[in-house]
Amino acid sequence: MPAAWAPPGAPAAPPAANRSSAGDFALLGFAHLPALRPLLAALSLPAFLLALLGNALIALLTARDPALRAPMYFFLRQLALLELCFSLDVVPRLLVTLLRPGLGVSPAGCALQLLLVLSCVTSECFLLTAMAWDRYVAICRPLRYGAIMSPRLCHLLAAACWLAGVPVSLVFTAWLFRFPFCGPRGIRHFFCDIAPLLSLVCADTRLFEANVLAATVLVIMVPFCLIATSYVGILATVLRMPSARGRHKALSTCASHLVVVVLFYGTTGVIHLRPKASYSPESKQVVSLSYTLVTPMLNPLIYSLRNKEVKAALGRLFVQRRGTHIPSPF
Repeated sequence: MPAAWAPPGAPAAPPAANRSSAGDFALLGFAHLPALRPLLAALSLPAFLLALLGNALIALLTARDPALRAPMYFFLRQLALLELCFSLDVVPRLLVTLLRPGLGVSPAGCALQLLLVLSCVTSECFLLTAMAWDRYVAICRPLRYGAIMSPRLCHLLAAACWLAGVPVSLVFTAWLFRFPFCGPRGIRHFFCDIAPLLSLVCADTRLFEANVLAATVLVIMVPFCLIATSYVGILATVLRMPSARGRHKALSTCASHLVVVVLFYGTTGVIHLRPKASYSPESKQVVSLSYTLVTPMLNPLIYSLRNKEVKAALGRLFVQRRGTHIPSPF
């Protein structure tokens, strides 16, 4: 393949890339830091295991413990399951890339990973919005909270959040992989994402990029604005509360969700708002590492350390108990 199609300044493909088929892609994550790859792998593995353990525990606790039957914990379980799916999609390939750089990945495998990444990111945007609305109803409409946040509505919202990412991811994955890829297929990233794949396309992608940007604004910024609106309403209600204790209690129920929102939007916004223009693969790999590895690991810690009910349920999980389990309506 002609080397003229390689991205400007792209590192040469490692020898391992030569073992892949001619049509395969080669993931070149952190190729600019070859000496740090073993260290990154050594740090990534325990973080991945902690993310799996933490999110699995949150999902188990909120499903089985009768004290965690509120809608807030139902949505927390959906978030934990979503983080599990996202971590299992991205991190194993990251570890393989760090330990065996340049190993080939088939176009079908790359497309599947991109499909799952886009679907998970989209679903998490809407799920965080549903969680913010749940807190808004709980604080601003406490007398009607039980009637509004019924088990049926919670299940419908969760299903809508999970399914929202499917059409977006299907359309853009199928569209992107219809373009011709030219030259050495070295992806300057540790997983298949839109921006590094676009740099390998030898066709006019302006229409595609314009549609990606429009979809990104709708999928990321619209939910963010809805979350901000919910918190403006929450803050206005809290400021009208007469007692300091009541204000503190109301805000404490939102603190964990707010921290997770800041972590998620602070990283995904940098990555996805500009798919190709001003794209710096090396610098953005570090940002991608934070939301693909660090955020899924921190989310369970944020919710468990700041929530007395979750900590109490965690303690009960390790204590043998007798009696029957009270099923959760959620």
